[in-house]
Amino acid sequence: MEFRDIQARLHDGRHIRFAQWQLQPGEYWAITGTNGSGKTALSCLFANQLVLSHGNADGLPGRVAYVSLEAQAAQIELERKQDQSDLNDCPDHGTRVRDLLAPLEEVQHWVELLGIDHLLDQGFRALSTGESRKVLWIRCLHQQPDLLVLDEPLEGLDSRSRDVLQQELQRLQQHGQAIVWVANRLDELPDWITHLAFMHDGKLLYQGTKAQVLAEPELNGLLHFDRPLPDFPPATIDYQLDAQAPLVTMTDVAVRYDERVLFEQLNWQVIAGEHWAIQGPNGCGKTSLLQLITGDNPQCYRNDLKLFGMQRGRGETIWDIKKHIGIVSASLQWDYRATTNVLSTVISGLYDSIGLYQATGDDDKQLALQWLEVIGLRDKANQSLQHLSYGEQRLVLIARALIKQPPLLILDEPCQGLDDPSRQLVLAFIRRLAQQQEVTLLYVTHLADEIPSEIGRRLQFEPQGDQSQIHFYSMN
Repeated sequence: MEFRDIQARLHDGRHIRFAQWQLQPGEYWAITGTNGSGKTALSCLFANQLVLSHGNADGLPGRVAYVSLEAQAAQIELERKQDQSDLNDCPDHGTRVRDLLAPLEEVQHWVELLGIDHLLDQGFRALSTGESRKVLWIRCLHQQPDLLVLDEPLEGLDSRSRDVLQQELQRLQQHGQAIVWVANRLDELPDWITHLAFMHDGKLLYQGTKAQVLAEPELNGLLHFDRPLPDFPPATIDYQLDAQAPLVTMTDVAVRYDERVLFEQLNWQVIAGEHWAIQGPNGCGKTSLLQLITGDNPQCYRNDLKLFGMQRGRGETIWDIKKHIGIVSASLQWDYRATTNVLSTVISGLYDSIGLYQATGDDDKQLALQWLEVIGLRDKANQSLQHLSYGEQRLVLIARALIKQPPLLILDEPCQGLDDPSRQLVLAFIRRLAQQQEVTLLYVTHLADEIPSEIGRRLQFEPQGDQSQIHFYSMN
């Protein structure tokens, strides 16, 4: 493939520009760079999905398959549009997994490798983030494309699934499958990657062998967070909670879906200032546990839950609960489809809404601008949220969760989709919040190296048969 004199306009008005880029047979390229640099847009050139205002693209492959967070969001949006809940008078969980993967006999090898046999009769929308990722992985591999584009392909997957896919990709690479990897994190690149293209601010800054590009002196500065962590804006809300009472108390709690029991007999308390890491494989019940707290799982009403001094099911509203919680998750990012700019998105965290539907004062706007300054995106305050890269959107939603500095902050894989500097910034946020102990953290991650030492407790889901056993550990 060869690209010459390329110029293409991006959603935010910037342009991708470069003079030449060649990809030769036998070369395995990774596209890397900072959040919002144009990495994903550059990868769209391979499928002729980026409209060129100038330049030529020659030798493009006939069939291109993408594994990406954006493709996952697009499938979830498609399932929403096909929702038949109103017609059937019952929840529509989306297309069955076996139908998405049909003909099943042709993909059975990958179904078994990724351990999703038990999901075949579930609807796509009922899957966890990691489970839905596995389904889309299998669909892409089954296409046997001329070129496989992997954009942050391991995000949201547990450690076993990561290892399995790394081995499968190495097998495909050894058999000649053309692959381009799009990466925020250089440490996740497989050894068989031979060449790097480095993007920054819409420019193809460096290209060449992996060793040549990594030796560029400017690269180190672009890929590391090396500025002092800004001060957080002051808290503006007094939540008036009893400092001695647990934030969350669960007594003999269970979550069941039809015949499947995710977990049962859970007794757990979250004390203010005691931070928890929550870990376990894809589909074990982590998200369902968090949704019991946020009120987004209807089974919260059939369980014995006490949240922020309120017994669930005793007349409290969902907003009485949500006002005490901030949340960052992939599902929130996919649900946040409101047509709004970045500033309004951050302000909406004060009102626990998807979008902003009421007049706001100057104090709210100034507070939101201060948080955008902290995450380094103040210059994008008036841009559409949907026109930002996935990683930039994630940073905005982190600011949205922090703006009200809630008593309980739920961080469900908050570093997903972030480049190294942004990841280091967010982990620094988490360490500071944990040290201050004014906000209590529930932190979900598949990566042990992302758990700050200040988080002292761990809730571990450990699958046993068809359900999970939950164990508690001290991390000190």
